[in-house]
Amino acid sequence: MQYSETASRMKRHVARSVVVPEKLAGRRLDAALAALLPEFSRSRIRSWIESGRVFREGASVQRPRMPVRARQIYEVRAELAAAGSLRPEPVAFDVSHADEHLIVVNKPAGLVVHPGAGNPGGTLQNGLLHRFPELAAVPRFGLVHRLDAGTTGLLLVARTAGAHQKLTRDLEARRIQREYRAIARGCPVAGGTIDQPLGRHPRDRLRMAARLGKRRAVTHFRVLERFSRHCFLAVRLETGRTHQIRAHLAHIGFPLVGDSLYGRGSKGLPRPALHARELRLEHPETAGECVFRAPLPGDICALLTELAGRESDWNDYSWNR
Repeated sequence: MQYSETASRMKRHVARSVVVPEKLAGRRLDAALAALLPEFSRSRIRSWIESGRVFREGASVQRPRMPVRARQIYEVRAELAAAGSLRPEPVAFDVSHADEHLIVVNKPAGLVVHPGAGNPGGTLQNGLLHRFPELAAVPRFGLVHRLDAGTTGLLLVARTAGAHQKLTRDLEARRIQREYRAIARGCPVAGGTIDQPLGRHPRDRLRMAARLGKRRAVTHFRVLERFSRHCFLAVRLETGRTHQIRAHLAHIGFPLVGDSLYGRGSKGLPRPALHARELRLEHPETAGECVFRAPLPGDICALLTELAGRESDWNDYSWNR
């Protein structure tokens, strides 16, 4: 592949020139450019083509499906999405890891991830933009996935457009492993897999529900410890739908402690007892394996101690225990 950068490396401007190699001859234009410019998503490249921001021999080419030929030269002259109305704000959160390509946040309970209805500011995204201004030039301000406001633990943030593209693809291909800890009401006989499609509840739009014909959702779980009326679970996501763990466990009759949306609040916990404990992924730049862990927060540890009637290092409980 021949590749050259033809303009400045300003944060919001993209100027690239690529030469089509023999191995991509005959491919669709959008697919070929996505292969030659892996730091940008195919959907983003398609939108640039359709809006006249891709050129060949000085003329714009606006047909994403057009086949390319070997040795053709294409130029991309575009801009990355601006930060819009999102304001940088000082927001309290811990960073478990940060390097030039990715950031791992340990999100506290109650912190909303991104602005929305009722939360115009004070979110994790506002805080990320304040602490890492370069995220203004990264899709979704770097967010690779989300956590509910009440959920604590690890959240993955890409620091560059290229890292975001790689990590997003890895997440979609199920190459990033996300493991959680949860406390549920009742206790299943054994661990298992919940394979139920999820969609918006037909009457309560705040909730998700198992519904045929909706998007497939798969959750794996293991029982780490049984109590008289509750259990401590390890949960792994195969897919990442909205409220997936909460909705799936409620669907099989074991709602999370403290989850008033899918069960009922209990044991004095004002939020769902759910913690994103571990992330396993391939580093977007070095390709080395990365494993990140966040210790259980104090409220979940205190509840486990109360349920068990004894002290224990609850962080020592592993998937294979």
